[in-house]
Amino acid sequence: MNNEMVFRRARLVLGDEVVEGTLAVAGGHIAAIASGGSAVSSAEDLDGDFLVPGLVELHTDNFERHLMPRPKVRWPALPALLAHDAELAASGITTVYDSLGVGDIDEEALRGQGWGEVVSLIESAGDAGLLRVEHLLHVRCELAAANTLELFEPFLDNPRVGLISLMDHTPGQRQWEDLEQARIYYTGKKGWSDAKFDAQVENAKVVQERYAAPHRRHFVEYARRRGIALASHDDTLAEHVHEGQRDGVVICEFPTRVACAQLARELGQSVLMGAPNVVRGGSHSGNVAAIELAKLGVLDTLSSDYIPVSLMMAAFRLVDDAGFTIPQALSTVTRNPARSVGLVDRGEIAPGKRADLVQVRLVDGQGGRRQPVVRAAWRAGKRIV
Repeated sequence: MNNEMVFRRARLVLGDEVVEGTLAVAGGHIAAIASGGSAVSSAEDLDGDFLVPGLVELHTDNFERHLMPRPKVRWPALPALLAHDAELAASGITTVYDSLGVGDIDEEALRGQGWGEVVSLIESAGDAGLLRVEHLLHVRCELAAANTLELFEPFLDNPRVGLISLMDHTPGQRQWEDLEQARIYYTGKKGWSDAKFDAQVENAKVVQERYAAPHRRHFVEYARRRGIALASHDDTLAEHVHEGQRDGVVICEFPTRVACAQLARELGQSVLMGAPNVVRGGSHSGNVAAIELAKLGVLDTLSSDYIPVSLMMAAFRLVDDAGFTIPQALSTVTRNPARSVGLVDRGEIAPGKRADLVQVRLVDGQGGRRQPVVRAAWRAGKRIV
């Protein structure tokens, strides 16, 4: 059979326990799991390292960061994609939903430009075997932008699109309820002047009133027709969560307050927060700390958001800081995200599942923290790191 291999002396992170044992792979899938050693002479010796499921990343802006590393600096798409892909693999991510934003009130911004070349490139690079990670698409739709529908066109009927999020970054509400926090972000990361920020804030409410509601209806209906998972974004008020529930939202992305996360869970939505929030100990924009939601039992999934290496780090921080077991913590970056978007063939170490696997060793890090180090990774039984 293809891709046959055996791992021995591994600490296997299963769905609800950690087992010291052996794992066999055949045909790109997990064939068998056993406690104890292996007599197979060619077995891969993990020397007591953890063997965890390949991480499933639902929301990362990392590709956008490689495409535009500085404001107004556009990098060539292929080297940007390859660098992004290599960074993901080295972080233990084997499935990624590349998050590409469509629509922006600033037409000079990356999200205010067309995605046709990039979408085609992801397809062709994957077909050519250039990518280590499986790349799917998460389209982030800026509802309050005039150009959102036009910029969505390259994604129409694309089978890689598995997640759509409904965003409204109008300053003065949701994530940017605090206008001064919004000013720091836009003048710092986006390179806006204070005058440009003030002008955009002045115009934003008018644009929101004109476009947000009809654009929301459009994408809700499109996702429903195509069977695409739908996410809300930066819910701040109970009415935001209820609106998402009416529209068929299954993932509550980055709720800004505890009450919103709790309500989303009560309504059956999966709560997603940022791994950098966990690693840093709080939100960069002054919203709720993800570790607080974890301690309250209302955190389901972590995403690396803007730094891929944070995903594995944050999972182990949940063990140290929120009292999670290792299987519970790893499920926030493997099984839970996979299930929330309907991927049933991966996200856990179990017979028959795809052999997406990561070898991880814990070492002493700064400040006495345990630091997970990715030593190797396999996708469908093929080594990618």
